[in-house]
Order: sequence, then structure tokens, then C-alpha cells
Amino acid sequence: MSVYSQWFHNPVSIVFLSEVQTFAIGPEANLTDTPQLKARDNLLKIDLPGIAENNNGSGAVAFMTYTIMENVLKATLFHTENDTIKAMMSAVFAASLPKTKNTMLPKPVIFTLRHLTQVDPEGNLTCVYWNQSRWIVDGCELTETNSTYTVCTCNHLSTFALIMQTDRPPEEDKLLELINTIAVSVGLLFLALAILTFILCRWNPKVNNTARLNLSICLFLAHLLFLLVQSFLSHIQKHKLVCAVISGVLHFLFLSSFVWMYLEALQLFLLVRNLREVRVIQREGIHWGFLLLIGYGVPCLVVGVSAGLVPDGHGSDQMMLFKALVQFIILGCPWIFGFFVNNSKMLEYLFLLSTSQQGTFIFLVHCVLNKEVQEQYRRWWKTLCCSSEASESSHSSRS
Repeated sequence: MSVYSQWFHNPVSIVFLSEVQTFAIGPEANLTDTPQLKARDNLLKIDLPGIAENNNGSGAVAFMTYTIMENVLKATLFHTENDTIKAMMSAVFAASLPKTKNTMLPKPVIFTLRHLTQVDPEGNLTCVYWNQSRWIVDGCELTETNSTYTVCTCNHLSTFALIMQTDRPPEEDKLLELINTIAVSVGLLFLALAILTFILCRWNPKVNNTARLNLSICLFLAHLLFLLVQSFLSHIQKHKLVCAVISGVLHFLFLSSFVWMYLEALQLFLLVRNLREVRVIQREGIHWGFLLLIGYGVPCLVVGVSAGLVPDGHGSDQMMLFKALVQFIILGCPWIFGFFVNNSKMLEYLFLLSTSQQGTFIFLVHCVLNKEVQEQYRRWWKTLCCSSEASESSHSSRS
């Protein structure tokens, strides 16, 4: 039997170092299993007995992993149709058949590669080999991957690497950010006015505003939190726990808004069914305490169960999709524009303006255009004018 295996740490050049393992068999070798070579946490499986059969019973393989070659043969030398961000996910490694005349592989070789960095869940891993001046994919494919290792199979030997592609983040639109900040701020202003109106009108028997008040509060807090997150996003992204907490709070606020919208619709249904004034509904309809229990209890239960069943759900991409769907239901038809914003800049602006003005719509519909609230406004105005006239009269009499 003639089987030879050697491992050594060898300076390949002045700049690059590599770990190399070689394996050789002679004509009298009785080797049936596929040998496995290792170099710096990377593994190679190759059908060396099959190669030896085509080379007079002898065969040898060399497997080496370079230490800093990825800084020279960079991932940017992998050219694709899509303009993506490319990063090296493994060390550059090579396999060869020294002193072998027939280098045809009877079976594909299998490489198990250790990742240099953490894999992006949204990234696309590709097994590539070096072809004179660039990385290409021909003859190699990815067969298996996990958080730390990736398995590649290739039908030839060369210099290989594992490259990850990720989509480039969208370019910042300063005008869009400015419009968003102004629009959300205007929406918050009118939500605040609506909240003050509903609070001051709560003892008016003609105005049933329990659901509207809490809906406005939930939307105000959600939009305010959204604006703050947008302003400090670069600082928040670094802290996973903070992101999860903010995601959970937004989940609760938007879900509460949905429930309060349902309760408001129920109140309107009772109004139409009874064909009576609003004050009758307030007296004979759903008690405000029960409304509060439903309006905040149900969302709290849903968020609690969600956090318990899927602890990593808040702050993840799946939860972002869920929140987008919830917001679509809450904010109504304007969210239809959200499905087309990637194709049209105009639709993106329409989407932003229509969704950020939810508070403006609530203030106009339930305050400015509400007769009962208009009467209350008139009373406040008369009271304000009378008090102003009284103070002026008192001041003039003293003079």
C-alpha cells in the first residue's frame, strides 16, 4: 500500500500565507473511501481513487486555503447583471491535482466552507471560482448552507471562494424626508387639536367621543413614535432590544387604533339603527368602561400572545410586513398607494401625504364639520369674548 498524507503551514509568497494539506495514493493502494482534506476550517472531499484509476493507479491532491487573498481577489470582481453589494464570505482556497496527467473528475468535488462573517438573511450566497481576471460561477453550485458553513459542489478544480450578494439600500431622498417630516408634524398638530376638542367636549351629552378620543390618542402616539424613530434611526438600529420594544409598542398602538375604529363603527351602527340622537346612544349604548376594556385589552392580549409565541418576532422583517398590513387596514384606502410606490415617485408622494394626514381628516370630519362640536366652539368663543370684554371694562373703570 502506498498512501501519503501531509499537512503543513507554508508561506506561499511574501504577502500571502496558506494552510496546505496534500493526499496521495500509489498503484498498490487499497483505498475505497473518499478522502477528506482540511485547511483552515475548510474541508474538501474528492474521489481520489476514481482519479487514480484513470492515471495508472496513482493520484494526488493538494488543498490550500489562503489567509488574506480575499483582500486582493475582492468580491467586487464578481460581475453580475444586478447592481448588488458583494462581500467575501469565505477565505480564498484552491485545489489541484499535482503530477496528474488526466485531471478529469469522475465525480464533483465537495467543499465545506466556514463563513468569515455572519450571513445576512436577505443575502444571496454564490459559489464562484477565479477565471484569470474575475470570479465566475460556471460549474459550481451551492448545495447546503447554515449560519456558519456552506457546502459547494464543483465539477472542476481551480481557485474558489464564497461570495454573498445583498441589495443596495435605496438612495436617500432629502425632499421626501422633508415632506414626510412636515406632513407628519401637521398631522400630529391636528390630532392634538382633535384630542383637546374631544377631552373638553366629553361632558357634552350630544357628543359621544370615547372611541374617537382613544383612536386619536393611539394614532397620535404611533405617528409621534414613528417620527422620532425616523429621526434617530441610525442610533436605534444598533440596539436590538430597543428595536424590539419599539416594534412591540407600534404593534400595540396600531392594533388599538384598529379596535377603536371598529368600536367607532359599532357606535355609528347603533346610531343608524336606533335613529336617535347621539346622546341616547351614549346613555343606552356601550358603557365607556367596557369600551376601554375592549379598546386596550384586546390589543394588549394579542401583543402579549404574539411576543410569547414568537419572541423574536418584534423587530424582524416578518413583523414589519405584518405591521404594514395592519396599517393598511387602519389608514384605509390611501395605503393602496403603498403597493405602487416603487414604480412611481408621484405615487410615493401621494402615499406619504395621504397617510400622514389621518389626524387632519379626523379633526375636519369629527370636529370642524360636526354640528355639536361647532356649537361647543361657539360657546367657547362667546365665553372667551365675554371674559375679554369684561376684563377691558374692568380695566377702563379703574382708569
